Amino acid sequence: MEIIIITAGLLLMVLGLVGSFLPVLPGPLTSWAGLFVLSYANGIEISTTFLIVTFIVALLIFILDYIIPAVGTKRFGGSKSGMIGTTLGLIIGLLSPIPFGVIIGPFVGALIGELVHKNDVNRATKAAFGSFLGFITSTFLKFIVAVVYLGLFIVKVINHTGSWV
Repeated sequence: MEIIIITAGLLLMVLGLVGSFLPVLPGPLTSWAGLFVLSYANGIEISTTFLIVTFIVALLIFILDYIIPAVGTKRFGGSKSGMIGTTLGLIIGLLSPIPFGVIIGPFVGALIGELVHKNDVNRATKAAFGSFLGFITSTFLKFIVAVVYLGLFIVKVINHTGSWV
């Protein structure tokens, strides 16, 4: 049974890492769910305080994920069209065989969104850069938290004291 719990927790950890880049998955919250599942394994010590603190961090990052791109977009004169373009560009960049599509897609998407909204290339480029910068910052924070949670997961599994069966 322990193997099933640890495997399920590890699957959630991997989904959390993927969710750091995909807007449809809440990366850090999914990684936290992996830690939560792991807490049910016999021989793995995870305190309630540890789970509460890691949950609060994941929740804060989840909230910041919506605030940071909006701040980046607004600070550089962007619009909601730029933010929508960033998200669509990310999805297309992930699905396309273009090298570095995950980086190029959001910028191009934001640029197209801003051009549709403003029709001014200079302002649209500046706003697209702000939207892209906000997206990259937010993604980086989510990824760092997901990696830290994965590291905590690995440490807890390595220090497992119970039976594996």
